[in-house]
Amino acid sequence: MTVDDRALVIHPGALGDVLLAIPALRVLRGRGGTITIAAQPRIGALLVALGAADETVSFDTLGLEALFTDTPLAPDAPFARRLAAARHVVCWFGARDAHFARRLRALAPGTAIAAPAPSSTATAHPAPMRVWEHLVSTIGDHATEPQRASPSIDLVPIAIASRLIDEGRAALAAAGWDGRSRVLIVHPGAGGAAKRWPAEGFAAVVGELDATVVVHEGPADAEAVKAFTRLVRRNVLHLTHPSLSALAGALSLASGYLGNDSGVSHLASAVGARAVILFTEPALAWAPWSPTARCLTVTTARILDAERAAVAAGLAALD
Repeated sequence: MTVDDRALVIHPGALGDVLLAIPALRVLRGRGGTITIAAQPRIGALLVALGAADETVSFDTLGLEALFTDTPLAPDAPFARRLAAARHVVCWFGARDAHFARRLRALAPGTAIAAPAPSSTATAHPAPMRVWEHLVSTIGDHATEPQRASPSIDLVPIAIASRLIDEGRAALAAAGWDGRSRVLIVHPGAGGAAKRWPAEGFAAVVGELDATVVVHEGPADAEAVKAFTRLVRRNVLHLTHPSLSALAGALSLASGYLGNDSGVSHLASAVGARAVILFTEPALAWAPWSPTARCLTVTTARILDAERAAVAAGLAALD
């Protein structure tokens, strides 16, 4: 692979933050060549499996910590080798450290350095644009006015590979799915309690739906899932700790999805699931880019009757 056809993208963020960068990755892909993403290993592997990147490298193996000091970067260091093979470099990391940014640009002039989207636990988003638009605006040549440019950006959901669909079907079958009924995947968890709609709300809105309800549980979701299953008055299947590739496949097979502001919800929308996703008002800037997602605002401290009715109506509209 020559230096003229490769982009190196550095993004060590969480799942949802990285998935919000897919429109920006598509802009880079449109310039020709291939994309190497330096990320958390399981997230980088997922992006390759989804076709959003061509190659992945573990962020932790690059040795970027040297750029925060005055330590010389050896020519054979992993990061130096990666830079030598890349024409475009986009770094969504370290922008707030002027020393790091200066050293990186000295090594790779023209590098686009921008902070990843701030945590969605923030009380407000300072930019007058959605986060995915902000990420597009940071990669260099593209839009100086992201809102005007966004209609020209590819926002079509990802058509995932058949092997991922097979993984998802197998995971659902192992959970008890009969392979024929409509599936609603529910994800009542989230990265923090402030982003979780009460379990009572989830249990109430899925109670009468004509679908097989499958609750997803990731590593941080045990409490939320336990509360949901204790309250729901119907049989529920459990999809517990699937791989990200199997989860992507399962989500692509689902007739509908309901979840909080989380990486799983971003994955559901990215693969085209018809999704109802619950956000607090200050976090709406982190809404998914996919048009298959419907985002509703809720109050996570308590259940309001009007919000519960809106969520129920959103699910009914998926029929």
